[in-house]
Amino acid sequence: MMRVYSDVVQFRGTHYDFGYKQGELLRDSFILPNRKKQWNAQRARHFMTDEQEALKFLTHFAPNLLEEIQGLSDALGWEPADALREFGGYYIEYTRSGCSILTGDDFMVRNYDSTPLGYEGRFAFYAPTDGGYATAGPSMQITGRTDGINEKGLAMGYNFINRRNSGDGFICNMIGRLVLENCADVDEAIALLRAIPHRRSFSYVLLDPSGETVVVEASAGAVKIRRASISTNHFELLTGENRYRTDDSRRRQKILQEQQESADTAFEAFRLLNSEENEVFSKKYDASAGTLHTAVYMPHSLRIGFALGGNRLPLMMDFGQWLAGKPFNIKRINGEIDSKLPFVNTESI
Repeated sequence: MMRVYSDVVQFRGTHYDFGYKQGELLRDSFILPNRKKQWNAQRARHFMTDEQEALKFLTHFAPNLLEEIQGLSDALGWEPADALREFGGYYIEYTRSGCSILTGDDFMVRNYDSTPLGYEGRFAFYAPTDGGYATAGPSMQITGRTDGINEKGLAMGYNFINRRNSGDGFICNMIGRLVLENCADVDEAIALLRAIPHRRSFSYVLLDPSGETVVVEASAGAVKIRRASISTNHFELLTGENRYRTDDSRRRQKILQEQQESADTAFEAFRLLNSEENEVFSKKYDASAGTLHTAVYMPHSLRIGFALGGNRLPLMMDFGQWLAGKPFNIKRINGEIDSKLPFVNTESI
């Protein structure tokens, strides 16, 4: 078993100041040196090559995030172009992953499945003072989010579908951040997901306080919407975008469908996805498809439950109280995963 952790990052202020603060925290972290080792060999093939194109889209869809990236650049002493490439979330490779999502009227439960070597171990609470909604969720590539909730009660999670037929555009974690920071409800999120360019094929699951859940099937070539409360790793509408093998995705979908009626509360749904005996939780860490965290988001109460690894009780956090000005005393969320691979934040790899 590998002991792992996520640092809890809390900040209120401008995007530039948030970026600068994160840059200060990253100076003494393993995250950036480890990422450099992992990505150097693939950088020329997979990383952004058109800086002006990225700037154009970020200026249009997320100008405040450019301020955050500038703050990161200044704190780290990097050239702006390097910071944009590292943190801009545009035209960057994303590791193949799994993931399962189940929603009810007032909860979204999500297993995030990927490789431990790509997991940053950061859970960020951010309330901007220069525009945008306050958000909470695990970070990816510092500025992006794997899933989360915002102050309006909009919850979001995504599922990897395929690397085929990629195009120039944003990757999933930056898209997640854009949705949470800019959209008040499901309808606004759908409009944004229709408007932005998508690098890869992903499903984006959305839930707001109305109780409405939609799955947005998005690829470089098309965006389709369906009403559903379960999402794994295949499209139901854009079926031509699916991977050749979808057996495991359909297996997890079937388990969730069969158990959904008995998981009608947030806690029961959390246990369904987090308990290893239910076989939705995955230990396929060597195949970039092991469950790293299970999260539950509740749009009405703005409560969040979070756990690293399987067979665990969720750590409950009251986002509503945090929004009211009460900071969390929690500095770190601890857990264990059945793997020899560490998180990218825990040691040099």
